[in-house]
Amino acid sequence: MLRLIKQLSARIKKNSAAPVEYSTVIKNMEVEGHGTISFAQWQHPKEEPKKITKENIDFYKRLGIEGKVIIDIGTHTGDTTVPMGIAAGNNGLVIGLEPNKFVFKVLEENIRLNQSIANIDAFCFAATDVDGDYVFNYSDPSFCNGGYLSEIENKNHNHYYPLEVKGKNLSSFLEANYSSQIAHISLIKIDAEGYDKEIIKTISKLIKEQKPVLMVECYKKLSFTEREELFDILEKLDYKLYRLYDFESLKDLKSIDRKDMHLTKHFEILALHIESDLNLVAN
Repeated sequence: MLRLIKQLSARIKKNSAAPVEYSTVIKNMEVEGHGTISFAQWQHPKEEPKKITKENIDFYKRLGIEGKVIIDIGTHTGDTTVPMGIAAGNNGLVIGLEPNKFVFKVLEENIRLNQSIANIDAFCFAATDVDGDYVFNYSDPSFCNGGYLSEIENKNHNHYYPLEVKGKNLSSFLEANYSSQIAHISLIKIDAEGYDKEIIKTISKLIKEQKPVLMVECYKKLSFTEREELFDILEKLDYKLYRLYDFESLKDLKSIDRKDMHLTKHFEILALHIESDLNLVAN
C-alpha cells in the first residue's frame, strides 16, 4: 500500500508540471490542381508529420461535400479539417471542434493560412451531452493525444495528464448559431478517442433528420461491449458500415458486420445511410 501511495504521489507531482508549449513550422506543399497549400506542423515530439494531397482532397469530394456543411469533431491541428474545407469549396463550410486549448492554437493558425481556399469555423469545446466543464486525459504533459477517457470502460489507457475543457451540446449549439445551415450538413467526422458513440447519441436527432455520411473511429481501447454498442447505435440509425484504410481512397470498400468490430484493434469506419445515393460501393 505504501508503495502504491508513493507511486500515485509521484505521478500527481509529475502531472502538475507546467506544459511545454511547442511552436510550429510552416510546410508549403505543392498539390496538383490546388497550387501551394501551407500547413503549420506542430513541433510536439509526439506529433506525426502531416501532409495534404490531391488524393486526400478528392477523397472528401467523392463523399459529396462540395457546397455543403461538414462537422469535424476532434479536429486536432486541422489535417482533416483543411482538406475538407478545400473540398467543400467556396460555398461550403466546415465547423470544427477541438477542446484542447494547446492544439486549438495550431488549428487557428492553419485556418488563417488557408482562409482564401477553405471556409472553416472552429470552436474550442468538446461535443458533450450537457454544457459544462469536463476533464480530459492525455498521454503526455503537453497534451498531444487524449480525450474523455473516463467515459470508456478500459481505464488502463496510460493517459494520466488531466486537462480541463469546455463542453457543449452540439445540437443545441448548431440550432442557436447555424440554424439555416443544419439542412446542408452532409458529413460528420468524429475522432474522440473512444467517446465517439456517446457523441453520436447526443446528435442522433440531427443524424436521423439529415442522414449525413459519418466517419467514426473504433478506438483501440474499447471493450467488446463498447465496440458492439457502437455498431448497434449506427445500425439503429439505419447506417451500413464500411472499413476505411486511409483518407485517400474509397476503392474496394468492405462492409462491416457486428463480429468484425472485434477483428481489428483500431480502425476507421465510414458509415452510409441506407438511403444514401452516393455511388461508392460496387454492386
